Amino acid sequence: MPTSPSDERPSTSARPANTGTFGAETIERFLHTSYDQFAGRAVIANYLPLLAERFARQRLRALARIEGKDGTGVPIVLFLCVHNAGRSQMALGFFTRLAGERALGWSGGTEPGELINPAVVEVMHERGIDITGEFPKPWTSEIVQAADVAVTMGCGDACPVYPGKRYLDWDLDDPEGKTLEQIRPIRDDIERRVRALLADIGVPAG
Repeated sequence: MPTSPSDERPSTSARPANTGTFGAETIERFLHTSYDQFAGRAVIANYLPLLAERFARQRLRALARIEGKDGTGVPIVLFLCVHNAGRSQMALGFFTRLAGERALGWSGGTEPGELINPAVVEVMHERGIDITGEFPKPWTSEIVQAADVAVTMGCGDACPVYPGKRYLDWDLDDPEGKTLEQIRPIRDDIERRVRALLADIGVPAG
């Protein structure tokens, strides 16, 4: 069960991302709203400031892309499912490993869970990919708008839709409640799809 959220909100002194791109007021707003996204469901309250800072970093990167302040030019792909605890985390793990610095991957959920599915962590470890540093998180409007491609996996009408955005819908079984033997074929299917997506957007798979 989630613990009670800590009263210690993150401070702008951390300067989570995009230093020099956005003013302190914008950074503080993103830190606080990111904190609020996790406050009601944190498993370990002491991690709240860290989660908020990491999520704010991603959101500010997205805002910079939308406003033309991100000069990297790398493609951004967003993987969305329901709890951001299984399918989308596996897809992000493969995408990050295969794309390297040639593309940027994000993930999110329409109803984020508390923790990544331990069985999913294990089957990804079998492929030499460590996703223990990731965490279930929601999507926000700037994150979806900044992505070049949004890949949806089972979230149906709850997935965000923005005109002009490229969407792909991957029909994949939910690993929730499944054994390792049942999850492995889902994992392998996701890897094939990620490799095909990288080829489609012109990013060599490393």
